[in-house]
Amino acid sequence: MRFAPVALALSLIVGVTGSMGSARSSAPLDPRAEVLLKEGRALLGKGDVAAATDSFEAALAIEPGNVGTLVALADAARRDGLQGKAIHYYREALEREPNNVAAISGEGGAMVEKGAVEKARKNLTRLEGLCGKSCPETTELSAAIARGPTPKVMSAEAVTAEPKVEAN
Repeated sequence: MRFAPVALALSLIVGVTGSMGSARSSAPLDPRAEVLLKEGRALLGKGDVAAATDSFEAALAIEPGNVGTLVALADAARRDGLQGKAIHYYREALEREPNNVAAISGEGGAMVEKGAVEKARKNLTRLEGLCGKSCPETTELSAAIARGPTPKVMSAEAVTAEPKVEAN
């Protein structure tokens, strides 16, 4: 009886530790999804964001929840000027793999582009703790923070001219 609380605590620790190890699957990517992911990256490199997004979404349909595909979708959304959507995909990837440096850096870059520089600095601090100041993701995010937010472009329709009435 004296050992019952200790045995219960140990069994809980072993159970939780065991389930955490199995939560992260290291299964290889489905070959069809891998081909679509490579094709999407090539299209994104050529500047065809819409076709790349279609390819990434098809890969995500084959392999739901794949972190690499989510990060690729987020990168495509960022290139398309959809920073909010990109942040959503980066956060979804970070839920599955919390220490993914590409997702942390990408999310920080999208935050800078939206104007949330302080939040991006938190991501930079986290990156520096994970991979140091010299890793490519850290230098990319620090350069984005140094550039600052992208200026907002307004269309001509958004600005209305006030009529100027003159007396005769």
